[in-house]
Amino acid sequence: MGKIAFLFSGQGAQYPGMGKSLCEASEAAKAVFDLADSIRSNTSAQCFSGTKEELSRTENTQPCVYCVDLAAAEALKASGIVPDVAAGFSLGEVAALTFCGVLTPEDGFRLVCKRASFMDEAAERTNGGMAAVLKLSDERVEELCAAHPGTYPVNYNCPGQVSVAGEKTALEGLCKAVQEAGGRAVPLAVSGGFHSPMMDSAAAQMQEELKQVEVSAPATPLYANYTAEHYAQDAAAIKQNIAMQVNHPVPWQAILKKMADEGVTDFVEVGPGKTLAGLVKKTLPGVSIHRVEDAETLQATVDALK
Repeated sequence: MGKIAFLFSGQGAQYPGMGKSLCEASEAAKAVFDLADSIRSNTSAQCFSGTKEELSRTENTQPCVYCVDLAAAEALKASGIVPDVAAGFSLGEVAALTFCGVLTPEDGFRLVCKRASFMDEAAERTNGGMAAVLKLSDERVEELCAAHPGTYPVNYNCPGQVSVAGEKTALEGLCKAVQEAGGRAVPLAVSGGFHSPMMDSAAAQMQEELKQVEVSAPATPLYANYTAEHYAQDAAAIKQNIAMQVNHPVPWQAILKKMADEGVTDFVEVGPGKTLAGLVKKTLPGVSIHRVEDAETLQATVDALK
């Protein structure tokens, strides 16, 4: 059998009720929520019974998605399924760092709460937005962004799909240019221009925050969003990667291809939704794709991989 990769979901995948049946089915998953509630009292309540509006606010989204990601991964581990390598998409990287032993569970949760707050503050100051650009090559999207100052290609999701960020007026101009070039631009329901220079202040605050956090070398190989390479072993480089991913692009497609080159044949999305599973399907046709977000998908994935 080939290698297994865990992929930790990012922001945008949240939905009311997420994590509830997982928590009921797995003690390991429940422990993640219990710890979160001991630090931030209403976290599990927001996941299990919060409204869509409540869950879409960044200061709630990030801690809640983090918990479901980590709970899904811990439930798999408790069932005897462990990854050979891991990666998290944007916010998901913090859950991946915790699962792989770089951050303690307490520090991981506190850090994701701070990250949400820093990004929220930066978003309020910069009036940015994001859009998904479809049907154009990465190079063409980069050319169009270069021709529209204040816009940036930020998430290289899969072939023919790049998310862009920018100041709202500049972004509108870019979206028109995308359509004229034969592509399609879909505005994203986010509060800011994430993974772009519009998040510079958040990245600086993360660097400052990380000075007080102890990190360990990953116990499981883990890809960094910032470099699309395995996380280094030394603390300074680890902290640099964690902070810099906030205001730099996510080369997700490159990470998936490198995993396949490493011999990964089974990709497991851990966390709410199936966005990452869909990106794997479009990037690496023919590999096996699984996901864990509730009791039913947990059992199905354990049965498939045991």
